[in-house]
Amino acid sequence: MPTNGLHQVLKIQFGLVNDANRYLTAESFGFKVNASASSLKRKQIWVLEPDPGQGTAVLFRSSHLGRYLSAEEDGRVACEMDRPGRDCRFLVLPQPDGRWVLQSEPHGRFFGGTEDQLSCFATAISPAELWTVHLAIHPQAHLLSVSRRRYVHLCLEDDEMAADGDMPWGVDALLTLIFQSRRYCLKSYDSRYLRSDGHLVWEPEARACYTLEFKAGKLAFKDCDGRYLAPIGPAGTLKAGRNTKPGKDELFDLEQSHPQVVLVAANHRYVSVRQGINVSANQDEELDHETFLMQIDQETKKCTFYSSTGGYWTLVTHGGIQATATQVSANTMFEMEWHGRRVALKASNGRYICMKKNGQLAAISDFVGEDELFILKLINRPILVLRGLDGFVCHRRGSNQLDTNRSTYDVFHLSFRDGAYQIRGRGAGFWYIGSHGSVCSDGDLAEDFLFEFRERGRVAIRALSGKYLRGGASGLLRADADLPMGEALWEY
Repeated sequence: MPTNGLHQVLKIQFGLVNDANRYLTAESFGFKVNASASSLKRKQIWVLEPDPGQGTAVLFRSSHLGRYLSAEEDGRVACEMDRPGRDCRFLVLPQPDGRWVLQSEPHGRFFGGTEDQLSCFATAISPAELWTVHLAIHPQAHLLSVSRRRYVHLCLEDDEMAADGDMPWGVDALLTLIFQSRRYCLKSYDSRYLRSDGHLVWEPEARACYTLEFKAGKLAFKDCDGRYLAPIGPAGTLKAGRNTKPGKDELFDLEQSHPQVVLVAANHRYVSVRQGINVSANQDEELDHETFLMQIDQETKKCTFYSSTGGYWTLVTHGGIQATATQVSANTMFEMEWHGRRVALKASNGRYICMKKNGQLAAISDFVGEDELFILKLINRPILVLRGLDGFVCHRRGSNQLDTNRSTYDVFHLSFRDGAYQIRGRGAGFWYIGSHGSVCSDGDLAEDFLFEFRERGRVAIRALSGKYLRGGASGLLRADADLPMGEALWEY
């Protein structure tokens, strides 16, 4: 199976929050560290790396400085070493409440403190030495079992999550990590939580919350009884096993969840590869053969479409489109143009893809007309988390407006109608555009928004006024951007 960037393990980035609810920060000036920040921004993001000596110690690298946290024998801490030395090695000691204690491996002392009074000199663990792990990655991803090399997905027929998928195909392979009381929950696309006994529940109860542990760059999920999630039995049912230490069976990779889409042509039929290698608009329902994984190239902003049969769309002789390519090339890249509720696709021959009379797709048109326009529907984000340049989108406390600079995130529900999306938040209220372009979240009626997939992992959201949603200096979500760039692009 070709990878070509399809399976991208997420680099685990996180913030560390102390008992005073302040984030560990690496400052550029003097390479000093403090715990003064109230939110998770660029200076508060850390990357965990395994010890090069293959020991049990780990390294903490500042994401924005590229330098390593160190602790000297006298307890002085800094983030100035561009190469890890002996003083950069720490042991992570997970605590029963889900928090971490960081212990200097060479000196045996514990790291903690408040504000700019941080040190690694404590001989005993107090609340000042307890750190909460707050993941800084986008929380919607695919989960891959390291031992079975299979993806976790929701099995509705068996009412369970199981690690038995060869590909993370369809909406059932989407998992959302929910930060809850210093622990994490695994939420399925139908908004249920995985409990440690394998059952799915509607509320994030104690047995559905897990402490995150890292081992050699992999993730493990420890339940409240000290047991770890693992795929169990021939079906790979995900539940807590007997082990109280994470082995290979208990380790997982988080992989980026690329958008999966269906396309509807002017004949109201779904584009499909059900009847062979030719890509045709000839189906009345959306199943696996009508679902395509869409990736956008970082440099050209052009997109590829990967089918469930294992091939990329590619331009062939006489302008035909077939799902036969195993490698990304110029002929598999398509330029996407946004026409309100519809999209047009231009192939590498400079011509637009159209639907021929027999339903087959071909890049033979010089202009965009009805046969060149398609409805493009995102199918693997029924629940939505948005992150901008300054943080996550979240309900503003005591208001019907939305913040765009929060460390925590709210989960929104997405529905689709005729090329547009409707977004529903807390209390079943819909998003709508209020006075002066502010986005409100308590509407009784659903208002349409257009999603334009402009960059890899990022979407521009356009209101019916023609303005794009952005987060400005005020921290409020507003529809007042003229162009889909910068603050008007959202991780989703």
